[in-house]
Formats: sequence, C-alpha cells, structure tokens
Amino acid sequence: MALTRADLPDDPEFLKSLVLTQALELETLRFQIAFLKREKYGRSSEQADRELLQMQLRLEDLEATLAARPAHTLPPVKAPAVKPVRRPLPEHLPREQIVHESACACPDCGGALRPAGEDVAEMLEWVPERYKVIRHVRPKFACTKCEKLVQAPAPSRPIARGLAGPGLLAHVLVSKYADHLPLYRQSQIFARDGIDLDRSTLADWVGGATELLSPLIESLGRYVLSAQKLHADDTPVPVLCPGRGTTKQGRLWTYVRDDRPAGSSEPPAVLMRYSLDRKGERPNAHLTTFAGVLQADGYAGFNGLYDRAKDPLIEAACWAHARRKFFDLHAANASPVTAEVLQRIGELYAIEDEIRGKAPDERRVVRQARAGPALAALHTWLHEQLSKVAKKSEFAGAIRYALSRWTALTRYRDDGRIEIDNNAAERSLRTVALGRKNWLFAGSDDGGERAAGIYSLLGTAQLNGLNIEAYLRHLFERLPEHPINRIEELLPWAIADQLPDLKLAA
Repeated sequence: MALTRADLPDDPEFLKSLVLTQALELETLRFQIAFLKREKYGRSSEQADRELLQMQLRLEDLEATLAARPAHTLPPVKAPAVKPVRRPLPEHLPREQIVHESACACPDCGGALRPAGEDVAEMLEWVPERYKVIRHVRPKFACTKCEKLVQAPAPSRPIARGLAGPGLLAHVLVSKYADHLPLYRQSQIFARDGIDLDRSTLADWVGGATELLSPLIESLGRYVLSAQKLHADDTPVPVLCPGRGTTKQGRLWTYVRDDRPAGSSEPPAVLMRYSLDRKGERPNAHLTTFAGVLQADGYAGFNGLYDRAKDPLIEAACWAHARRKFFDLHAANASPVTAEVLQRIGELYAIEDEIRGKAPDERRVVRQARAGPALAALHTWLHEQLSKVAKKSEFAGAIRYALSRWTALTRYRDDGRIEIDNNAAERSLRTVALGRKNWLFAGSDDGGERAAGIYSLLGTAQLNGLNIEAYLRHLFERLPEHPINRIEELLPWAIADQLPDLKLAA
C-alpha cells in the first residue's frame, strides 16, 4: 500500500529521522548492488573501487547520525521475518567476572535471603594489546519469608544496551578520528582477531558516543569563547555529495584559547566547528558571543568581525603568514633582498624566544624597547624595496601583503597578550590535514559536524598533556551517571588534576 500525505506525522524531528532512515536504506541497497556487480564481473576499475569506498563512508555517517537521534523521534522499525539473534562473543576471549552483590536482607520485610538464580550480561571490552569479555553477574536472592526477589541494579553502559565497553568505545573513536581508520577498515581488523563487528554496529557506537559527549563539547565551547584572545584558522574538508559519488568542499574552523606563552595558568583548549562553505557568515556565527582579540590570517571573511556593530573584535595578524611568502620566494630563487627580509623577521622571533612564558606587561615592555625599533626599520626598508621592484612581481606582492596588514601585524608590540603569529591555530589543524590524506573525505555534513566535536575534545586533551584514549575511556566510564549540571568536572584539565595517571609520560 502506497504511503499518502495523510499518513505522515506532523512532528518535524520524526520526519527528519524518517528521511534519514530511507536514505540509509537507499545507500545500503546501492552499496550492495555495486558490490555484487564487482563480485560478478571481476575486479573493478580504480574508479569503481573509489565509488565503493565513498558508499562505505556515506553509510557510516548515516548510521551514526541515526544512532545519535533521540529514540522517540525515530520511525518504528519493521519487525524482521526472523528475529535476529545476537551472536555470542567468541569463547576464546578471556573472561573477567564482576559480581554485583545485593542487600543482605529483604528490603521489604527484613527476612533472610536464599539464592534464586542470577542474570548474566556480557560486554565486549578492549584493553591495550588484547580483548577481554567483562561478565557482569547479578545474583538473585529470594526472601525466605515473602519470596520477594532481590538483585543489585544493572550497571550503566556508555551506550544503552550496547555491547561496547568504555575502553573499546574509546579505541574505536581514537582509531577513526586520531588514527584516521574508517569504520569498515576497523571492522576488518576486528575480524582478523576473530571478532565479528559489522561496520553498521561500529557506526551505531560512534553516533551514540557523540551524543553522550555532546554536553561536554558544549561546555568546552563555552570555555573557549569566554577567552580574551583567540587564534582562528580553517582548512578545507572534502565532503561526499549524497547519491552523486562526487565531493563538495566543506570547512573545519578552529578557535584556540592558549595564553601559556603570555604566562597564563588558564588551561589551553581548542574548539572546532564545521560548515558547508567558507562564507564570512560562518566565523561570524561561531564567534557571536566572543569579544576580544582575534589572531588570524588575512582571510577577508574575518573582516566582518572587526567592524561589527556590537563588540567588534580586535584584529591581530600573523607574522608566520607574512614570512612564508618571502620564504617561498627565497626557496625558489634566493637573492640578497629575500635573505635580508627573512633575517629581519628572524630577529623579531628571537626576541619572542627570550620572553616566552613571561607576563603580558613584561613582554610589552621588552617588545616596545627592542621589537619596536626593528619593526619601524623593517617598515621603512619594505617601502624602499617596493619602489625598486616591478609592481607585478611576486616580491612586490609579498611586500604589499605585509604593508597592507601592518597595523594588525604590529599590534602584538603594544599588547603583551598577543602572539607574534597564529601558529597555535595552525598546529591544531595538523591532525585534520594528516587525516585528510587517509580518509580522503567526510561521508556527510553530519559526519563533518561529528568530526569537529570529537576533534575539539581530543585536541584539548592533547594540549593538556593527556593520553587521549585513556581520557575517552575515563569519560565513557563516568558520563552515563555524571550529573549534567556538573559536566565541567570532566573537562580535560579537571581530569588531569584529579587523575595524573591519564597524563602522557614526559
């Protein structure tokens, strides 16, 4: 019977889930057909293999997106003809048994208890270098007077009724986002150890884990945006176009709070955001609540932040970007003038090496006394060189880039909070750049948003010296029972203070 308009509910969230469910079914069928064709007609071309990879990633993201949605918004699942039976966990894996003892007496009448059976639930866990199965055993006792059954409550799991223990869930996320292993590859790795975990199961775990972590990521965002100064940058992320087998250009934006070079004891943190494009409205939306100094490159999309009506940001430019243009020219065709400008900029950096970690006022005094004259001399020298070279030469273009941003480039001289460059933001994107070489593209816009949230948490954990997998394992052990109004207690720096064992070895 065909579905009519009258049959559809009015709940927007339910309708979104319905569309996602149907999209997942369609992508699954497309993948199965493509795979069967390759199996039937032999080894496919490189292009066909790439299309299969794209379908795999698209399926992962759709499944993870559905797993992250509230259960009440999901459309009812059709009952299968044969009820699926969960496959038992492999017998060869070692078992660790945890017995959850109940009360010693009947809570109703105080009578003595006698054994009356037990419930056993197995959960697959992962610890470094080996797998094991955790057996949560909850003995049942029956009251000898009133026959009431008494049993300890079932322990919480990171994902309700999920098979993954905290350590295994942390391992899957770190493998996907830090080690850049797509879920279908992880599934193959598990299979080599005799563990049958479908890609779709792993995608459910990723979606559920992201939903569990979302309050913590929101708390992290509030902390980053409450800073007085941020470093900002962005990088392209290819994203699959559903149904086309092609990619579009998404962006990952990074906002870094790190004032340790200015002697601050406030913990460093990074917040990442995903967007469909690189329009200036994106950073404007991300930084609506931020007021202070924004240190970034010369991207014109940031300009709207410096002249906005409410709380305009203070622009600080990046000497590393200005230097890079001269360095590239020198590497391609070394000359005395390119060598001299690099030497002059190098003198500015040498001053920074001496005052790194000092208080802002001390840095300002030193900069004004030593960097101030050097900057003034460089400014005069650049103008002199610009009058001597061809207007359309690349060297003239590099000079104009620096001179057009001179006020923002020299603002650090008079404000000890500001850095000489924006390298803090660039460093935060290195993991993304490395991952892009391996996973090639995100499977969907939802996948891009998930990646931004996880990268924020992992990047902040790294800035605070934590072992990121150990940190995630700790979170998944505690988040299911942790009060939401005290979520900031689980931020990386709070954990680092409480649990030094999670810190990386020096």
